[in-house]
Amino acid sequence: MLLTGGLKSLLPHVLRRIIRCNRLTISNTSGMAEGYKQANVVILHKSLADNFEKFCYANDGALPLLHRSQPGDWKCPSLSSDSDIRTDCLQYRKYEHGACTGSLKSLKEYSEQLKDMVTFYLGCSFSFEKAVQKAGIPIRNLEQKCNVSMYKTSVPCYSVSMFHCNLVVTMRPIPESKLEAAVLATSELKEAHGAPIHIGDPGLLGIQDLSKPDYGDPVHLHPGDIPVFWACGVTGIEAIINCRAPLAFTHSPGCMFITDLKNDSVRSLGGIPQVHCISQDPLHFSIVSTEAAQKIKALETLIGIDPGERGIVHLQRQGELLGACLALSHAGSVLITTGFPTHFTHEPPEENDGPPGALAIAAMLQALEKQVAIVTDQRAMDLNKKIMEEAVQLGILKKPIPLLSYQRENADSALMFLCENGNPGRPRFDHLIAIERAGMAADGNYYNARKVNIKHLVDPIDELFLAAQTIPGVTTTGVGDGGNELGMGKVKDAVKKYIKNGDVIACDVEADFTVVAGVSNWGGYAIACALSVLRSCEIHDRYLRRAVGFPRAPSKRLWLPALPSVTKEEKLLKTLVQLGVRSGKTASLEMEVDGLPFYNTHSLMIEKLL
Repeated sequence: MLLTGGLKSLLPHVLRRIIRCNRLTISNTSGMAEGYKQANVVILHKSLADNFEKFCYANDGALPLLHRSQPGDWKCPSLSSDSDIRTDCLQYRKYEHGACTGSLKSLKEYSEQLKDMVTFYLGCSFSFEKAVQKAGIPIRNLEQKCNVSMYKTSVPCYSVSMFHCNLVVTMRPIPESKLEAAVLATSELKEAHGAPIHIGDPGLLGIQDLSKPDYGDPVHLHPGDIPVFWACGVTGIEAIINCRAPLAFTHSPGCMFITDLKNDSVRSLGGIPQVHCISQDPLHFSIVSTEAAQKIKALETLIGIDPGERGIVHLQRQGELLGACLALSHAGSVLITTGFPTHFTHEPPEENDGPPGALAIAAMLQALEKQVAIVTDQRAMDLNKKIMEEAVQLGILKKPIPLLSYQRENADSALMFLCENGNPGRPRFDHLIAIERAGMAADGNYYNARKVNIKHLVDPIDELFLAAQTIPGVTTTGVGDGGNELGMGKVKDAVKKYIKNGDVIACDVEADFTVVAGVSNWGGYAIACALSVLRSCEIHDRYLRRAVGFPRAPSKRLWLPALPSVTKEEKLLKTLVQLGVRSGKTASLEMEVDGLPFYNTHSLMIEKLL
């Protein structure tokens, strides 16, 4: 019997010969033949082969196809010089009508049946281990001398005919400081599953307990490690089980076929990936290309100018727009609030900064097929219904958005509003956005910029943002331009120090992400544009769909028309003027917002953002 010591440096053809002679004491091929491709194996009847090949192409993150044999062909010259698929895996599994009916060391006794069967060789994550180690990242399962952990997820693969199943993933613990290096090291190895499909809490994949893998061995995380998940070729085994073929064979998970092919990087068209944390509870990281991230940072810089000379530069935090939009991109259901009744002597008291930005965000979310609702003050429901109707007429919105109001009736009101039956495990919304929404100060009152208390005009929607902090999986964004808006509590110390009347007016309620703009509407336009950038980022799209199904080719028909435009915003502002909604700073009913003329100021900003 041979021991494992020098196996990682042996050439593939030598290893295959040793495996063929059944002379190894190991249970998996992780760490063997470093730098060479390893393959998952699926063998099924030739009548099923065409549909299984389509299934592989439809889910190529999990099932990157290296080679498809002819019926009865046991050799594989394109992958190896002298191989025999009947003998060259450490162990095989036999499946009959979807049930595993045995583990085998050789398939030679089934040679007659194999004459009518086709072998699929599928890429394996063991192939990228050398690249990951080269990047200075530990491979914990090798350190712990065990197989990698594999888990069934709740993520459905793209179905083809009788082939359907949920995605299977491998998990590797990666130190948090090395996450980006791990993504970079694997993203170009497309035939070894490429970049991870999830980083963070396993519950987001439907995995309940990391200590109980469905295949392989439990791998222990070190302090500071983050669970990182890659699509796995064992997905093919799940597909074989579900199709209930009369007879099929696979490798035993972890017992791969070792090829003669060196790993080769395939330059990603999507660019260089970055990793960003978008949630602490549950822990969740997202991936985006450097190019898309730079575009979004450029949008953030554009809206950060301070035409009102309020001192907002002191409130700005780099990367907040990117973080907010990555979190929104992962969300399925979004609640938006706006409304700042600064003109308390007028009817309506609302200003015209806020609603246009809110509608710009809502329009893009609609185009991205997310659920959207707006919550506002009970006294302003009629006004908002009219604004909404006009937005549909003007083509800003595809269809009306549900309009809600919130009143505090008891201590659980906010939880009941945000979650089904008040259950924090079943939130109705993944993300809350406040844009130019009056925010509660430390004394419980609501102030306009001139330090006037307008609490009598404001419903306690802040309570929803406070409750959201206690609900796992719900993130929040605040958009503001003066520090007294809902969500600006994150920068309240800077507001108190640098903004006029800040010691009194500063909002005390914080959001996870704080987008600070010269005018809040600009923040809304920038969010819409940033979501559009993410929509067309290949790296982010692949991560969002967990590398199952096909790339979402940017369909201009769907999302480009949803972007704000000078024409749409001009018509919307005219509508607001007709409804008596005034400019924030001057209270005038002119074509201006926050005292700044629409033409050559707001219109120019929209053009620059686009």
